[in-house]
Amino acid sequence: MSQLLTGKTALILGVANRWSLAYAIAQAFTREGAQLILTYQGDRQKTTVEEIAADLKALKTLSCDVTKDDDIRKLTDELKSQGTVLNSVVHSIAFGDLSRPLAETSRPSFNQAMDISAYSLVAVAHATAPFMAGGGSILTLSYLGATRVVQNYNVMGVAKAALEASMRYLASDLGPSNIRVNAISAGAVKTVSARGVRDFSKMLEAAAHMSPLRRNTDPAEVADTAVFLASDLGRGVTGNILFVDAGMQIMGFSHA
Repeated sequence: MSQLLTGKTALILGVANRWSLAYAIAQAFTREGAQLILTYQGDRQKTTVEEIAADLKALKTLSCDVTKDDDIRKLTDELKSQGTVLNSVVHSIAFGDLSRPLAETSRPSFNQAMDISAYSLVAVAHATAPFMAGGGSILTLSYLGATRVVQNYNVMGVAKAALEASMRYLASDLGPSNIRVNAISAGAVKTVSARGVRDFSKMLEAAAHMSPLRRNTDPAEVADTAVFLASDLGRGVTGNILFVDAGMQIMGFSHA
C-alpha cells in the first residue's frame, strides 16, 4: 500500500497525551509518510509532547498557547525562520467549563470556550496559511453536540457550532489559495478531555446501543479519515463536516 502523505509536512496542534484523537492522527500521518511538527502548551505539556515527538520521529516540537497572540506570532516566526512549507494543519484544541447548564454559564466561561475552541481555528489558519504556498489542508475536530442538544455538553456545544461555522467561512476565504478546510465530527471516544462531560460513560453505552454499527467510534477510524482529507485523495473536499461516529448522527429516538 502506497504511503499517502509521503513528502508532506503536517503541523498538529493538540497532541497533549497518547489518548487524544490528535495523537491517533499523528500516528496515522507518520504511518503514511508525513513529517510532523507538534505543538505543546506551556512547560506542563512540554516533556510529554517531546517524548511523543521522539517516538513518532517528528521534525520538531514548538510551544504555542493559542489563547496568546504573542505565542501564535512566535509560532509563525519559528516556521518562517526554518523555511517551513506546510501541506497540512490539524487543529485539535478545545476547552470549556461544562459544570453548569448553558443557561447558567457565566460570560467569562462562555468567552473562554469560544476563544479556545472556535477562535483558535481562525487564528491558526491565519498564521499557517502563508506557509501553504502550493495549497494544503486544514482540519479541525467537532462533535454531534454542535448541531444536536447532547445532555451535559453545555457550552461546548455552542462553541463547536461556532467552530463548524468558522470552518465553512475559512474554506471560502482560503479556497482561492487552494487551501481546503474541513472538520471531522467524531463519535464519543474515551479521551482525557471527554472525562469532563458528566455521565460520559453513559454516552458511550448509548452510542454503542443506538448507532447503526452498534459500537463506539475507534480513534483509528477518525485518524484514517484525517489522512484522506490531508492527502491528494481529498483534493476536491472543502467546507465539509465528515461524520466518523458509527452512524450515530442519523439516529433519532430509540425504542429500546
